[in-house]
Order: sequence, then structure tokens, then C-alpha cells
Amino acid sequence: MKTRILQAPDGVSTILESLAAGDPVALPTETVYGLAADALSPDACAKIFEAKNRPLSDPLIVHIPTIDWLPRLTSPPPPALALAEKFWPGPLTMVLPRQSLVPDIVTAGQDTVAIRMSAHPLFTEVAERFGKPLAAPSANRFGRISPTTAAHVLAELDGRIPFILDGGPCSHGIESTIIHVSDEGLRILREGPITRDDLRPFAQILEDSIAVSAPGGLKSHYAPRTPLVLEKNPAPRSEKTGLLAFSSPREGFAKTEILSPKSDLREAAANLYGAMRRLDEAGLDLIAAEEIPETGIGAAIMERLRKAAAR
Repeated sequence: MKTRILQAPDGVSTILESLAAGDPVALPTETVYGLAADALSPDACAKIFEAKNRPLSDPLIVHIPTIDWLPRLTSPPPPALALAEKFWPGPLTMVLPRQSLVPDIVTAGQDTVAIRMSAHPLFTEVAERFGKPLAAPSANRFGRISPTTAAHVLAELDGRIPFILDGGPCSHGIESTIIHVSDEGLRILREGPITRDDLRPFAQILEDSIAVSAPGGLKSHYAPRTPLVLEKNPAPRSEKTGLLAFSSPREGFAKTEILSPKSDLREAAANLYGAMRRLDEAGLDLIAAEEIPETGIGAAIMERLRKAAAR
């Protein structure tokens, strides 16, 4: 199979034909590129797991084309409706009680399903024209750095999927916030662009843990092939140590990537995966990543860095 990058608007029809045939395709979202397939088809979803080398124990996020799909796929507690009204379309995923329409392969056999609605205009167009929910985890090999451009997807999945729809660089650059929503309150399962401060007005944020498996919830994830260490004051350990810096360079590193010269956390989030990927491709022995402030979206960046370092 040869993977082709398609441009909009002409490529949209080809993408829709591929989805209708049960084949996964890569689509841009506002967070990262997703590997999309018909969420109501177990066979199509199985191809996502195969293309990504993703374990079947890791559930998928289902992207709905319109809000009326929410009660068809889930039994949403009251806070979910208010959250959807405020943050959808957008980078918020809600884990909710599932309806029987959702295939077991999507939920890893659990009684909950992860749902969101993308704000990217190309993803929205494809989803609305397809007319059904799309399962769409990040379009990369399992556990690797998430893709934020079509070229990143091609580097990860060339020969594994037929098409990539090019929508330019992703605006947020890190995956959606994932929350478990219940009558008792909200549990943050994955930090992301929608922060704790954004969520607090809607329900109590619960700190206790429950047995819910969320997409991307494994300890080691988002990892480069090059070993990565996370340090408050990183220093080179060899002549081939690279630096992933927050806002300013340091001496002695073979290659440096700066996430935000302005110390802007949202700019840093948008640049995170691209910077990690460039360091990973530089032939280094080690990547030293600088800790950043864990305020607002900084908490989401640090969560990704800790998982990248966990390998």
C-alpha cells in the first residue's frame, strides 16, 4: 500500500469513499492528527488498532458529527450536557456511560465510552458528510510522538493507511483533555487544553481514582525513540545530548529546541510534539527536557513529558 497525502477540497471525496469502504484515514483535528474510521463498525475499528500497533486494551475516542449523537451513544449525566454546550466543538473528551450501539472494540469492553466533537473545519466537514461517528486516536504508531502535521503522519504510518488529508499544522498541538463525568462530579483522566480552572464552574473536581481506562492512559506514552529525561535544570551528559527547553537555550547541548521564546504556555503546547520529533531525528544519545511551570495548560505539557520519560 502506498500512502498518499490529499489536499482539500478535492481530497475530501476520496476520504469519504475510503471511510465508507471500512478503511482508516488520517484527518486533522485542532489537537493532533487522528486516525479515523467508522466508529460503529468493529471491522473498521480493528484496522485502526492494526495500523497503530495499538493494544486492544486501550479504548478509542469517538468523535461525533452532531450533538444529537450524544444520547444515542451514551447516557449523559447532567453535567455532561452543560459541558458539551460550553466546550464543543473543542478539545474536551468526556468518558460517559455507553449505549449498546457502541461496539465493544471501541471501549475495550468497558461500560463507558470516550466522546468528543472536533472543532477543526476539515474534520467537521468529513464527519458531517459521512454522517456517523468516527473513532479517531492519534495517527501515529502506538506510544510514539503524536503527529501535528501531515508529514508527521506519513513518517509514522506510511504504507499502513491509504490516505492522509492535509489540514496544515494543528493549532493546540497536544491531545484533548479527558474527563470522567458522573453525578458526583468530574475526574480528570488526562490533562489537556481545557484546564482545571475551565472545568471548576461546572461540577466538583474529584481527586479520587476509579477503574476507568482512558485513551492514552498508560504510564509510558508520547515517547521518542531517543531516551528522554525530565529535569529542572538540565545539563548535557554527553556530546550528543539534545535539549528541549521551555524559553531559553543552555550551553553545551548538541541540539536545542525552544518551545516558546516568549514563555507562553499555549505556544509551548502547540510546539511540543514537533520539537520532540526534530530532536528524535537528530541522531542524539539523549534528550534532556526542561521542566516547565505546571499552571494552566502547563500541567498537560508536563503530563506528556513525564510519560515520554517513563520509557
